[in-house]
Formats: sequence, C-alpha cells, structure tokens
Amino acid sequence: MDADILDQRQAAARQAIKSFYGEPKGEYGPTLFVSHHLKEIEPAYWLRTIGVSRPTPEQLLDALVLVDFWASGGGQSVNTFDLSLPETVSNYLLSVRFGDDGEIQDVSMES
Repeated sequence: MDADILDQRQAAARQAIKSFYGEPKGEYGPTLFVSHHLKEIEPAYWLRTIGVSRPTPEQLLDALVLVDFWASGGGQSVNTFDLSLPETVSNYLLSVRFGDDGEIQDVSMES
C-alpha cells in the first residue's frame, strides 16, 4: 500500500477515535479506554510522557502511538490500525477497522 494512503488512513483512524470519544458508539472503545487509563495510571507517567500530571481526555488521545497495522480478512490493503499509549504502559489498545470502501467500520478497545 502506498505510504500516502497509509498516512491518510492513520490520520483518519486518529480522527475516528477522537470523534467516537464521549459518544454512545464509543462507550466501549475510546471512552472506556480514556476513563480506565486516567484512573489507573500514575501521575508520574503522565508527567513524563505528556508533561502534565492529569491529562485531559483530548491530551490522552493525542498521545496515542501506532502499535501495528495490517490487512485483515485476506484483503490486499491495510484496514486495521492499533494505537495505544507510549512506553507500552498498557495492555489495552484502540483498534480502528476500515471497510473495503475505506470508511471506518469500528473503533474498539482490545487487549
């Protein structure tokens, strides 16, 4: 897959995560991811990685890093992007799945 398309899909994945946050469709995805990590992770981690001891949900979502991406279902194009917090501080990630048409199909929290 073309590097430009990968960059576009990753940007779309990040935007989808943010748009799902706080919405019913994101209840068990970005919303749960943010609430869990804000509650469980110590302030020292946030200071080191983000620069504040208690980030806002937006700051936390902006800090996500790409963990992996792949083609699933035997497809020829990359359609799944996994993002999580830096320094592998968490076993959880946000998985963004694209359909064959390039549209976001799902954003879910995975372990």
